[in-house]
Amino acid sequence: MKSSELDDLAREHGISLTRPSADNGEVPISDVTKRRVLKALELDVKAKNGTPNKGENLTGKRENKGPRRKKIPRSFIPKFLKKSRVWGISLQLYELRSARNWGIGDFEDLSAMADFVGSLGGDFIGLNPLHAPFLADPDRCSPYEPSNRQQLNPFYIAVDKVPGFKARPDLDRNLEELRHTELVDYVRIAQAKLGALHDIWKIWGSTGDDDPAYPPRDFDAFIKQRGEVLHGHALFETISAFMGERGSGTGWQAWPEEFQNRESEAVAEFAAEHEDEIRFHMWLQWLAHRQLTRAADRARRAGLRIGLYLDLAVGEAIDGSATWSEREVYISEATVGSPPDPFATEGQDWHLAAVHPSAIASGENSPYRRMVTAAMRYAGAIRIDHAAALRRLFLVPLNSRPDSGAYVDYPQEDLLQILSEASAEHQCLVIGEDLGMLPEGLQDDLAEAQILSYRILSYERDEDSFKSAEVYPTLALACISTHDHQTLAGWWRGADIKVRAEHGIVPPDATEKHVEERKHERKDLKEALEEAGAEPPERLSSKTANEQRLSDLVVSAHRFIAKTPSLLAAVRLADLTSEKNPTNIPGTSESYPNWKPKLSVQIADLHNVSLLQMVAEAMRNERPRRFGPRSSKYYRQAIG
Repeated sequence: MKSSELDDLAREHGISLTRPSADNGEVPISDVTKRRVLKALELDVKAKNGTPNKGENLTGKRENKGPRRKKIPRSFIPKFLKKSRVWGISLQLYELRSARNWGIGDFEDLSAMADFVGSLGGDFIGLNPLHAPFLADPDRCSPYEPSNRQQLNPFYIAVDKVPGFKARPDLDRNLEELRHTELVDYVRIAQAKLGALHDIWKIWGSTGDDDPAYPPRDFDAFIKQRGEVLHGHALFETISAFMGERGSGTGWQAWPEEFQNRESEAVAEFAAEHEDEIRFHMWLQWLAHRQLTRAADRARRAGLRIGLYLDLAVGEAIDGSATWSEREVYISEATVGSPPDPFATEGQDWHLAAVHPSAIASGENSPYRRMVTAAMRYAGAIRIDHAAALRRLFLVPLNSRPDSGAYVDYPQEDLLQILSEASAEHQCLVIGEDLGMLPEGLQDDLAEAQILSYRILSYERDEDSFKSAEVYPTLALACISTHDHQTLAGWWRGADIKVRAEHGIVPPDATEKHVEERKHERKDLKEALEEAGAEPPERLSSKTANEQRLSDLVVSAHRFIAKTPSLLAAVRLADLTSEKNPTNIPGTSESYPNWKPKLSVQIADLHNVSLLQMVAEAMRNERPRRFGPRSSKYYRQAIG
């Protein structure tokens, strides 16, 4: 095929012929990349018309429509936001400490946090993705590389709240050790929780008890309602544990060939022989569902008008439950990543599986609808990680460098329609993480669709300074930092620059440049805070900043985002407890314990953290509620 014909075929199937370069330019993709991406999309490159390899329903031709021209459907926004702006606290559920949890924050801790946030006058709790991980490989703990986005994480089950649980001295000693670790010990936690849950499962439902919180008849209805998707996940978990114990690997790509196909005779025989274990894993999903539902109800009773705000990962593990259970809807020969940029000069391969663009919105019960519904049923708001995926994804062919990838179009119009319908059904706000390199016009389309933008203070700069508070969009969530950032105090000290250099993420010359830029950024931030009337601390520099002055800076910065017109403002709990260890350092894997650091303060002691109380007061002053927050006395009673 001639190069011009290859270009036509690539364009016809939504493949961009250029990609960004590390210096913010545009470079053409190679013919090799075009062929490999077309192959990943299951298109026959040898045929001039790009005949699909596997049937028109999944891989038919798609017109590259570019920016939408039709009227864009709108997502749900609650009526009270037309008259008020609100704020809430964001956190990683696993990082919470309490006197009763098992070394990892759980759904009972979430209920306690709902009472606490209600006592402060907040309206939501923002959470990391709660998607199902690999239970048989607990150290594979990134919430953004889940095994299945349609299922929940059983490690968040509060085992001590499950009927039938009985404490034991040896277990109590183990749990006491787990509560005092600085990092979440996922392996030991998995052993403790799954062991205890197996013990309960052996007797559950056999005593004739019908606990109103966990009625057996509701479990049967849950299995029927969730159907084959739930059964497939439970079957995967059962095989994964079986294979892991025998050294064959917990991800399906390492399994014997006859087990890699869910429809094989070997899998059917295995399922018949392990029916009870499969039912156990469905029970875990039901327990997680019941406890998360109760936490969401608790948030509403505590006065949080939005309630829980859940995060959705952009993709799933290439060898997890989702890609094994529904392999036909996933791209198998390319993974999701990002092109080169100034902070990742060679690009990134996130090693995430992407749903095929022609399958993602296909049918009444499409993969995308099921995925967003799985979160919206519990949430008053969801955040779509990497919202650019509504229009395009950067796909990296297997065994290629990230800079050998290409952008591929996705059916934006159909995905926005699904979000509109699902958000109306579940009365759920939609927030789009619209950071980084975005296709032209996407932010305008999202605004028209009433999907809130995501604005982080350190990113909101023009050529000369930080943007003024009043220019932030109304349809937005404003915040200081996220799980991928240092706290504001860490940013002020340049800790983010230091760790990028220490882990070899950026070259030395770029580090020197970033150090110099930070000096100007600190000065610009103080000016922006002063201009907004947020009262920045005096004589604050990176060298002389003591803890009190940095606390003043944190309060001032939060007062700044509270002053913006943005409907939502999120306060990160790690900023308020002055955490020194970052949640995640993007670009690292083995060199830093990502997704494991715990908070330094227990939930029961949060009301004593002066910085937290000062920030909460600033947020209340700028974003008052029509009814007062619940008293801290109520909160202390609620947590005992």
